[in-house]
Amino acid sequence: MPSFTLKKRLTRLPLALEIGLILIVKIALLTLLWKAFFSEPQTKKMRMPTAQVEQHLLTSQAVAPASLPSYPTSRPEAPHDSH
Repeated sequence: MPSFTLKKRLTRLPLALEIGLILIVKIALLTLLWKAFFSEPQTKKMRMPTAQVEQHLLTSQAVAPASLPSYPTSRPEAPHDSH
């Protein structure tokens, strides 16, 4: 017969409050990580005009499968801009 032992909780707070506090801490950490790494592009060159992005996303272009370009299986090395 297996022996089950209950682990003692670290805090004496009600379980719902403990879970709520943990969720608040996790959300705060995720927000800090997002602000630190993902909130802004790293360079000015990475920004695109809003009108151009809106036009690209909002226009519906039906592309027939036969008109899709065929790409070679091996990709040539793209030149890198080191400026």
